[in-house]
Amino acid sequence: MPDPIRPDRDAMEYDVLIVGAGPAGLSAAIRLKQLAEETGKELSVCVLEKGSEVGAHLLSGAVFETRALDELIPDWKGKGAPLDTPAGKDKFLFLTEDKAISFPVPPQMHNHGNYIISLGALGRWLGEQAESLGVEIFAGFAGAEVLYNEDGAVIGVATGDMGIGKDGEQTDMFEPGVELHARQTLLAEGCHGSLTKMVIDKYNLRENSDPQTYGLGIKEVWEIDPDKHSEGLILHTIGWPMDTQTYGGSWMYHMKDNLVSIGFVVGLDYQNPYLSPFEEMQRYKTHPAIRHYLEGGRRVSYGARALVEGGLQSQPKLTFPGGVLIGDSAGFLNVPKIKGNHAAMKSGMIAAESLFHCLHHEDGGRYGWACPTYEKNYKASWLYKELYKVRNIRPGFHKGMWFGLLHAAFQTLGGWRLPYTLKNHADHAQLEKAENYAPIDYPKPDGVLTFDRLSSVQLSNTNHEENQPSHLKLKDPSVPIAQNLPDYAEPAQRYCPAAVYEVVEDGDQKKFVINAQNCVHCKTCDIKDPAQNITWSVPQGGGGPNYPNM
Repeated sequence: MPDPIRPDRDAMEYDVLIVGAGPAGLSAAIRLKQLAEETGKELSVCVLEKGSEVGAHLLSGAVFETRALDELIPDWKGKGAPLDTPAGKDKFLFLTEDKAISFPVPPQMHNHGNYIISLGALGRWLGEQAESLGVEIFAGFAGAEVLYNEDGAVIGVATGDMGIGKDGEQTDMFEPGVELHARQTLLAEGCHGSLTKMVIDKYNLRENSDPQTYGLGIKEVWEIDPDKHSEGLILHTIGWPMDTQTYGGSWMYHMKDNLVSIGFVVGLDYQNPYLSPFEEMQRYKTHPAIRHYLEGGRRVSYGARALVEGGLQSQPKLTFPGGVLIGDSAGFLNVPKIKGNHAAMKSGMIAAESLFHCLHHEDGGRYGWACPTYEKNYKASWLYKELYKVRNIRPGFHKGMWFGLLHAAFQTLGGWRLPYTLKNHADHAQLEKAENYAPIDYPKPDGVLTFDRLSSVQLSNTNHEENQPSHLKLKDPSVPIAQNLPDYAEPAQRYCPAAVYEVVEDGDQKKFVINAQNCVHCKTCDIKDPAQNITWSVPQGGGGPNYPNM
């Protein structure tokens, strides 16, 4: 056993530690163990997952492209992978307030050969495949701290202490965290992970890249009238309720058993501080072309998650002393395709193959080295070529919807061959002052088709131990009321899809309240706060949403 950095903690040692049991992390673990079996070498691999179980925090649309899975587990059908709804007809609509106009389906959004899935179910299945190969998976334990050696290189992570009360003091239930040391640490936390953020800052991994940009996806699952259900139907929309300067759009995927996945994405570079992505999603459902499917049905699930939209130019350096970034931690989402799971899996596989070679090189036994071949192998892969072709499509929408659509068509027809690459910008810096906008009068929820945020959070099965410090921290507690309220009408009240943040009257004063127990771990606050004053960190053991089918 290695010596712990903090004496009161136990320490465990592995060859490879992976933080995050999503498609990227599990694919990396599986590929590492496959290579170990093929070469007859010993390799210990551990996956740390903050959700209460594998899949509990996974949320995606999701239409799944099997290319990476075909490479990783060619006999996935025989092994029972939960891909049982083949994609059927594609539809693409432009919505006005009361009309739906059919547009040609963009080539990147053709889904023949793909599957409508629950990402949580796929994650649980991938976890089973990993464990069958000898991967150790610890669910319900969040990576809370990056561990460094005396040279400043990453040597693993520590889980958070348990049994710390709201006052910051140890309770009778206190248990120190555990240190997990590894020769290489793979950060696969998904979009805007807390450890990833620390590592990017420490090693200045964005020195040669644009800022990352994001969207917020709000998702519901509905059980609808069988007469309105069309298994395999894939419907996307743009237009209403977004204005032409705000990036956004919707999906509706018809799964089996009369279930549909329905959701709305708003680009977090929006400018109007009165905009609420949650309310836009609720308003979208009232459109005649959408409510037609939902009337007579019932909502069964709710969730929300930020997603990376920056593309190739916003990917940071992928390696650092002691580890690598994979999946959405690095930003591998293909926005025009509206797909990232195949890309996340492939990034994990490329990292695994690169690291496996290095681990068995003459210097592979030491801690803290940076893998020299991961980025090189990525740039030689089909994944890099795929993302290079679409690198300018999402940034083209910075000039509005109509310019973005024309530019996307040009890129699709071969404009990607041109040498230019459009720039991205930091989302929080795009928000404009409240004085330039009028408040948006969103309709009240009817409890049948549209809902409030608190009843929605209930459906996400979100739970946090009440007697613990808030995992949402303010760098300066005065900023929300003294700065954000007069300048931006305190937008946290609206951009959060879980009613975490409130401005309430306290006598003749206003007070900023954080309802951390509501948090669905979407990370929007850490991204969009105009003062960059909110830091999202992991809560104690297994807290957050518990998504059964998202």
